[in-house]
Amino acid sequence: MAQSDFFGNVYEVVRLVPPGRVTTYGAIAAYLGSQRGARMVGWAMNNAHGQPGVPAHRVVNRNGLLTGKNFFGGGSVMQELLEAEGIKIKDDQVVAFRECFWDPGAELL
Repeated sequence: MAQSDFFGNVYEVVRLVPPGRVTTYGAIAAYLGSQRGARMVGWAMNNAHGQPGVPAHRVVNRNGLLTGKNFFGGGSVMQELLEAEGIKIKDDQVVAFRECFWDPGAELL
């Protein structure tokens, strides 16, 4: 699979993450058949700006940390977007992460 195809597939999965839920780089990679591809998903997300309808703010690291926040122009934009959807954030981390977690491998059977 070419990188651009992989990125496109990542964006398609991210578009399916419901408001008020988050997923992880690793969960997306696993769903796409690339168990060790979390970093590649991160690269895709870094390039997601300008992709229509990709809610990049809903993708966090495996511990619920807002590791992508710098790609939202810095500050607290990512946190504000998540909080507007009802997700609580404390110290750049999703509170009750397991309850908010959306696993494409389980949800998109």
